[in-house]
Amino acid sequence: MKLHELKNVEGAIHRKKRVGCGEGGGHGKTSGRGGKGQTARSGSSIRPGFEGGQMPLYRKLPHRGFNQASFRVEIPVVNVGDFSRLGAEVTEVNAAVLAAAGIIRGRVTTVKVLGEGEITRAVKVTAAKFTESAKAKIEAAGGQAIVG
Repeated sequence: MKLHELKNVEGAIHRKKRVGCGEGGGHGKTSGRGGKGQTARSGSSIRPGFEGGQMPLYRKLPHRGFNQASFRVEIPVVNVGDFSRLGAEVTEVNAAVLAAAGIIRGRVTTVKVLGEGEITRAVKVTAAKFTESAKAKIEAAGGQAIVG
């Protein structure tokens, strides 16, 4: 199969809708815009939530409370098992080393270490947070878990 042999699926191509070309076409007279008024005019648009001058519902309802979502800081997580993806010569692990290895994104400075997976060699890990299981596994392998 070549590019010039490709064909569209049946029903994928439609005729362009020709409005205002007489009643016989099905889109004559008002050209699918209904009756008269603001929505029938060209160039007019009504913003979302506008109710024709009536007090909109979103202004009638009380707005209470506070949401932390916009201030939340996402801390990327790394499992203990991911340290095996680093080379055998790596003895110190931090955010910069993980970013260079492609385990986390480049500009991230804080990391949380989780205890999923196994670690077999002693490494000195510097991270913002550790789970209890991650700390125990790192120290059992002869390494250090430094909060920093």
